[in-house]
Amino acid sequence: MSEGKLLHIEVMYALPDEQRVFKAIVTPDMHVEDIIRHSGVLDAYPEIDLKTNKVGVFSRLVKLDALVHDGDRIEIYRPLVADPKEIRRRRAERMKAEGKSDPVTGGKVNPQRKTD
Repeated sequence: MSEGKLLHIEVMYALPDEQRVFKAIVTPDMHVEDIIRHSGVLDAYPEIDLKTNKVGVFSRLVKLDALVHDGDRIEIYRPLVADPKEIRRRRAERMKAEGKSDPVTGGKVNPQRKTD
């Protein structure tokens, strides 16, 4: 196999306090799942479950059977701890209760708005 037919790929996994990049040299016919297994990230982080964790290439979700290009970065995503919509809803309710939001629109209070 010649050097011209090999791909240089990065596999990235990030925790709240640690980010690791695993470099792999693979053949063009290897799928995302094969590259992840080949990179050693699963040995370093046994909590990764490819059946539940989503994966992407440069922030775009891909399937495990996708092919990659030279220089791509495969990212393994952790599940969300909290639902962003629920957090925004709670924050809006809190702001409304504290009087820091407009009671009509729910947005920030406009100091230039006329009150009757």
